[in-house]
Amino acid sequence: MTGFEDEQGQAYLLGLRLSGRRVLVVGGGTVAARRIPRLLAAGADVALVSPTVTPALEELAAQGRIGWQCRRYAAGDCAGAWLVIACADRPEVNAAVAAEAEAGRTWCVRADSAAAATAWTPASGVAGDTSVGVLSGDPRHSAAIRDAITAGLRSGAIAARHHRRRHAGVALVGGGPGDPGLITVRGRQLLAEADVVVADRLGPRELLAELPPDVVVIDAGKVPYRRQMSQPEINAALIEHATSGKFVVRLKGGDPFVFGRGGEEMLACLRAGVPVTVVPGVSSAVGVPTAAGLPVTHRGTSQDFHVISVHVPPGDERSTVDWPALARSDGTLVLLMSLERIGAVTSALMKHGRPGNYPVSVIADGTMPTQRTIYSTLEDIESRLADEGVQPPAVVVIGSVVTIAAELAALARDLGG
Repeated sequence: MTGFEDEQGQAYLLGLRLSGRRVLVVGGGTVAARRIPRLLAAGADVALVSPTVTPALEELAAQGRIGWQCRRYAAGDCAGAWLVIACADRPEVNAAVAAEAEAGRTWCVRADSAAAATAWTPASGVAGDTSVGVLSGDPRHSAAIRDAITAGLRSGAIAARHHRRRHAGVALVGGGPGDPGLITVRGRQLLAEADVVVADRLGPRELLAELPPDVVVIDAGKVPYRRQMSQPEINAALIEHATSGKFVVRLKGGDPFVFGRGGEEMLACLRAGVPVTVVPGVSSAVGVPTAAGLPVTHRGTSQDFHVISVHVPPGDERSTVDWPALARSDGTLVLLMSLERIGAVTSALMKHGRPGNYPVSVIADGTMPTQRTIYSTLEDIESRLADEGVQPPAVVVIGSVVTIAAELAALARDLGG
């Protein structure tokens, strides 16, 4: 919390535990309507004195959640109250309430005069199990600071791990296609709580720089044809750290269950008795084309789309993909991990019926500042990629929707230039 000073000195901020304790509110207007729900959330026994009240307060009284005395304030109303809030629409009433509270040594908040009050209500908010209160002397400024703090805590942008750590276990967090802004709010929250992070190469690695220095970061980047952690080694690391009492976040690119081996990792952990939380992520299969302005479906053009992992080429005995059926389909094909085998893919599709001039788009470094999009055809795309030196990661999209995307890109350029 932050505080401000008046001529009587700096405010001493305090969290009041009001459960079961009487709080008197004098006045039934909009100020009372804002304050009373939070008092009820704190468990206070709210007594309301006012000849008229707002419909919301009348409903709370009808439900028996507050005690409403439909009359004007009278001397003696403050008796037995732990806290008094004077928010009547007449200053002389608030002054009388404050004077009675002062005589009874009861803290009093005055809605009409902060200087005449013995207590101030901060701009307050809640993020999870944390309450935030801000006093700055300017209610609007205080509210803006409160909103910034609570939004940061809720999103995980403000990394504030609990002193009482999260229970040991593993969270499989989908980090999205690369842009750190595309991780989910839940994913960022859990990342801020981590004791150990096992990070993929294609996850939002910029977020790792925000972690506290005592967080252990394990690089599990899978770089094609280079040294990398095997899947059994990753599974073993998750289990080892979780069973030692740590909260482990497995930060993955895209979505954990879309060609991310999240199912394998979850099975390994559960079989070892380690609890697992799964947080979905924006899959690169749809997130990258969308970021490039390429709709994978479009009314009148494509009613379906197919996502294919091309970690083995067509014709390989390990492949389970029905390439002849895909070639006969009019649906959009979204290919992942396909750059090294794009020639084999295009040959198979043309062999089984798709024409050589069928449109193809390749989006490299999707959602990142270096993102670039190439438009070509089945018969030309292999040589085009070689000429331009395109490297993974990249998503290949094959289908009539590529023509729509090219038109959208041209219109966007015209508007921008």
